[in-house]
Amino acid sequence: MSDAYNPPKGDIPVLHEDSDLLVVDKPAGLLSVPGKGEDLADCLLTRLEQAFPTARLVHRLDRDTSGVMIFALTAHAQKQLGQQFEARKVKKTYLARVAGRLEPKTGTVDLPLIVDWPNRPRQMVCHETGKPSITDWKVVRSSDEETRVRLFPQTGRSHQLRVHMLALGHPILGDPFYAPETAAHYPRMMLHAEELRVNHPENGRGMRFRAKPPF
Repeated sequence: MSDAYNPPKGDIPVLHEDSDLLVVDKPAGLLSVPGKGEDLADCLLTRLEQAFPTARLVHRLDRDTSGVMIFALTAHAQKQLGQQFEARKVKKTYLARVAGRLEPKTGTVDLPLIVDWPNRPRQMVCHETGKPSITDWKVVRSSDEETRVRLFPQTGRSHQLRVHMLALGHPILGDPFYAPETAAHYPRMMLHAEELRVNHPENGRGMRFRAKPPF
């Protein structure tokens, strides 16, 4: 991305903490993990490690996406949670604002995705070599200009929600990659990880974590 990395300052809101798990509300504009180079060293993981030295990565959110992110505090928890993500047992809900009126009110996008190598990290739909990618959607409210929609990814491909919405003709507003013409009109990309449901890595109990959308 051409624009300079200028991550937000301030404390990271902690949504839940126990001996195995740490759940936070990631701000938009902050990398989940360090990028390449000193200028991209500041990230959510390194900030959390200052207060929680044993914090371990389980999954990622794109830099411009905000919302619920879970970290493990032990090696066992990291392995167990990783298996849940891999087996698609984690239930994820996102909230987005997309261009135009999305119809019908509910639906599913089933389009395989692969990295667009000459333009990476962009992804693209490819029916020949793409990996299976499925997203369900449910409209919250809509106008002719934009739609507020909940997105339920059944798979976890890179940029999945962004490319799937673009493929429907309703890109996420403020997205610098897939809707650059809208980026100047919005303070950030309008995509937020609203809810995450997992089973606790130690006792198996179902847990639900939510972060209110900031838009």
